[in-house]
Amino acid sequence: MATMLYLVRHGETVDNAEQIMQGQTQGELNEKGRAQAAEVCEQLRDVHVDAVVSSDLKRSIDTARIIAEPHGLSVAETPLLRERDWGDFTGRFIPDLKGEKWPDNVESLDSLLRRAQRFLEYIMNNYSGQTVVAVGHGIINKAVQAVYHHKQMHEIERMGNAEVRVLRLEH
Repeated sequence: MATMLYLVRHGETVDNAEQIMQGQTQGELNEKGRAQAAEVCEQLRDVHVDAVVSSDLKRSIDTARIIAEPHGLSVAETPLLRERDWGDFTGRFIPDLKGEKWPDNVESLDSLLRRAQRFLEYIMNNYSGQTVVAVGHGIINKAVQAVYHHKQMHEIERMGNAEVRVLRLEH
């Protein structure tokens, strides 16, 4: 029996709107982000959902709680779904980073992909055969999809805020 994974990116945050690199900071949904989360909530209202899982960062938890509410579900949190650690780039204005040498303390691509693999294993081990909504972040969600589809990160299309992608996990 397959496990259905509805992979969601959190709603827009204050920092997204201001083009600030959030990384593993908590982040705060703005009005548009809360509205986006409500739209996903409506989109998934008639889907049977067994569990809602979120990154342990506030912007994802807040999005997940909005989605979980009509299903009467609590939100399970996992650091496996945290955004990439951008090290010294965290908190910086994204357009200013173009062409800059990456700091040594940015989470490596290998580490990110291993974490994405561990997240998929976590879902399979804990929610086998169930339908799960998982709220994460742009880059970790891209890594999860790269692992799932056996592709390179650059081959996975960027997810917009509150975008949903469905993955069918087979045993």
